[in-house]
Amino acid sequence: MKVTYDAEVDVLRIVLSDQPVDESDEDKPGIIIDYDAQGNVVSMEILDASRRGLNPHGVEYSITGLKSA
Repeated sequence: MKVTYDAEVDVLRIVLSDQPVDESDEDKPGIIIDYDAQGNVVSMEILDASRRGLNPHGVEYSITGLKSA
């Protein structure tokens, strides 16, 4: 997974897979979801990210539910 923020255009992009994008859908205004040929989510773009109350300069990442060996 890769998260990038382009401050010049205020777009936050979350890439979940390296599969080619087959289709894009703007389900909600300013939220674009990209799908592969099988309908799986490949990535998401959030337009005007800083104006939506997001802090694109700080990303928190955590893993839960892992069992120790």
